[in-house]
Amino acid sequence: MQMSDVIADMLTRIRNANDAKHDTVDVPASNLKKSIAEILLNEGYIKGYQIVEDGKQGIIRIALKYLPGKQKVIHGLRRVSKPGLRIYSNCEELPKVMNGLGVVIVSTSKGIMTDKAARKENVGGEILAFVW
Repeated sequence: MQMSDVIADMLTRIRNANDAKHDTVDVPASNLKKSIAEILLNEGYIKGYQIVEDGKQGIIRIALKYLPGKQKVIHGLRRVSKPGLRIYSNCEELPKVMNGLGVVIVSTSKGIMTDKAARKENVGGEILAFVW
């Protein structure tokens, strides 16, 4: 089945697994999703991820991270730019999530990066998601 919004599917899988307090969640692999998983890892929202070959496109197995007592590290994931309505921003007007406590994932001409990295590189782009 062809899916129209693969990023929203990935974020929903992570959100649901996080709410159910699962240790890992499997997402169909793509380079875009690997970049998003890398950002989540670098920002400290997940423990890690690995690529599992299944003979087709592969699977990204994401290890979710919890605080002591199984408290969630990821409190929210929100898809911003959708296939029906793309949201773009230049580097000066990139939004901040929770006054800089969260992360904005941006697709730029220099690759997928956080809002802080996009401001540093002085590039704007499509706002993919908010994570806090």
